[in-house]
Amino acid sequence: VLMAAVVVALLLFFTQSPSLATADPPASHGHDPPANATRRLPDIIIIGVRKGGTRALIEMLNLHADVVAAQREVHFFDWDSHYRRGADWYVSQMPYARPGQLTVEKTPAYFTSARVPERVLQMKPDVRLLLIVREPTERLLSDYTQVFHNRLEKRKRQQTLETLLMRGGELNLDYKALNRSLYHVHMRRWLDAFPRSRIHLVDGDELIRNPLEEMKKVEEFLHLEPQINASNFYFNQTRGFFCLRDRRRERCLHGSKGRKHPRVAPEILRKLYDFFHEPNRKFFELVGRTFDW
Repeated sequence: VLMAAVVVALLLFFTQSPSLATADPPASHGHDPPANATRRLPDIIIIGVRKGGTRALIEMLNLHADVVAAQREVHFFDWDSHYRRGADWYVSQMPYARPGQLTVEKTPAYFTSARVPERVLQMKPDVRLLLIVREPTERLLSDYTQVFHNRLEKRKRQQTLETLLMRGGELNLDYKALNRSLYHVHMRRWLDAFPRSRIHLVDGDELIRNPLEEMKKVEEFLHLEPQINASNFYFNQTRGFFCLRDRRRERCLHGSKGRKHPRVAPEILRKLYDFFHEPNRKFFELVGRTFDW
């Protein structure tokens, strides 16, 4: 139970990021861009999944000297108001990159948005895609928890998980948090647009338990010189999870970020685990890989 709480806390911290304002491009804060650096379409897009660990992944990837990361979720391909602004606007949201560096952005809503795969293909057919997935029931609970706290902060009326999840004694398949965990449904659309070789799957649960090994696989997929190493991670005994170290700068979970999952009746949890068995099997078959779910 303690380890589960630790994993949830770290994922919640890393997967939260402010949404991008629809106003002007990012300011340079009074600094000139690095010599020979330009903004360009991203070479890598982290397409999801929501509450799977996308923030952790982009922070860890940004440890590499040859990677520069957009600081915010751009929502270019899934928000029509942004997409209508065109490629020049999208490029303006990217960080400056020197020759040889790879640019990465992450917007986890891309994975489940039906129109996004074709839009990405049309604009950047040679892009490399990263999808980080997590055990579907835990991801659903994290999804609900984030929405619960967002509504709490805005003083909006709350709904219990059972009210959202159950309908007439059966699981409510229209509940968005449940639908997002049906990975095979959304993955099919991406595989209709891109070959499997262009999509690397990151195990979000393993990224927390053993971040170095997962990041080695990411470096290999991106054809990056191996740079991320054991010195970039340290286990915080007090907090009970791995934190990041980069050029003597340490980044760890803020004490206020940990959020407990709601208490869920055992019979509902059993119903969820039973329900996801077949969708998980279809996903494993689709991607040619199994996970420990």
